[in-house]
Amino acid sequence: MKLKRPKSEPKVSAGSMADIAFLLLIFFLVSTSLLQDKGLMLQLPPDVEPTETPVNERNLFKVLINSKNEYLIEGQVRTDLSGLVEEIKTFVQNPSSNPTLSEKPEKAVISIKAQRGAHYTSFISILDLVKESYYQMYGERVGLTSDEFRKLRKSNPSELALYQKARIGLPMNISIANPDQIK
Repeated sequence: MKLKRPKSEPKVSAGSMADIAFLLLIFFLVSTSLLQDKGLMLQLPPDVEPTETPVNERNLFKVLINSKNEYLIEGQVRTDLSGLVEEIKTFVQNPSSNPTLSEKPEKAVISIKAQRGAHYTSFISILDLVKESYYQMYGERVGLTSDEFRKLRKSNPSELALYQKARIGLPMNISIANPDQIK
């Protein structure tokens, strides 16, 4: 006759549960893409002692941003930035040889200066408009829109040739001055 064993209750081993939870945690950390802010895509100059380059006042287009985020553009207080792209293009290209505008496109410098306390959005909006004006000028030179010009791939020889042709004699001279103290 067989002896009956007492029925045992099935048990779940809790020791391996911690291992499984740990592996799942690692899986989700590795497989989840984290959002990464790109920040400003500016190429900073090399770390050398700055030198002053004399610039004729005529060739300088000044944009100032104060700590209240008000704009002083060429000596005029502005709250609306509409039309700034066209003003910069006219200043740089000087199609009518106006003595108050830049001598030549190569000599034109757009100076952006912000006081401490100015919002980054104010600075970035001005920088974007200045760059947009140059991209429009480049695009117009080769029969493209500014968006098409920005999408040119320099790895493609024909697109690189267009890119270089558009930029001949028209450097993007943007001066970003050190901020002033709040007064």
